[in-house]
Amino acid sequence: MPENKEAIVIRQLTAADTAALQLPNEPFGLVGRMVVTRDAAGWHQEVVPAAKPSEQTFPDEHYQYTDIAQHGFALGAFAGTQPVGLATYEDAMFKYLYLDDLKVNAAYRGRGIGRRLIQGARAEAQRRGYQGIYTIGQDNNVIACRFYLGAGFQIGGLNTRGYAHTVQEDKQDIYFYWDF
Repeated sequence: MPENKEAIVIRQLTAADTAALQLPNEPFGLVGRMVVTRDAAGWHQEVVPAAKPSEQTFPDEHYQYTDIAQHGFALGAFAGTQPVGLATYEDAMFKYLYLDDLKVNAAYRGRGIGRRLIQGARAEAQRRGYQGIYTIGQDNNVIACRFYLGAGFQIGGLNTRGYAHTVQEDKQDIYFYWDF
């Protein structure tokens, strides 16, 4: 972890924050699969460890401020003037704001920045009339799924068909919801 005595500042991004919107994706561990089931008692989950853990890196998004602002907003995490985290939010049809992307530089992970990027959106979400935030995690991204559960989200859905007819056909999307 970098030696950093500066406080991490979370703030809503503006048109001047082009660099923060271009925060590159970094590798994350694929350590297993979260298996989700539902019965009369509710949603349940268990983690099946990977036979051979690996890493994955998502392609970079090349966000543009005008596109983000037209459909929602973004929060950035800064160590001084250096962007170290990003959360993009999209307006959604129902009473939950959609957390579209959340990333923190690998060197800054484990410091609560991801949680702060989510909690920091609450006031803006409520100002926009939302009652909570939802997001989607792939079942093979166990680290992210555990993060959302640890941050107060609850499982609220499972999409078993979204990757049909693709090279990722074995994946499922888990829907996570945080009520204010």
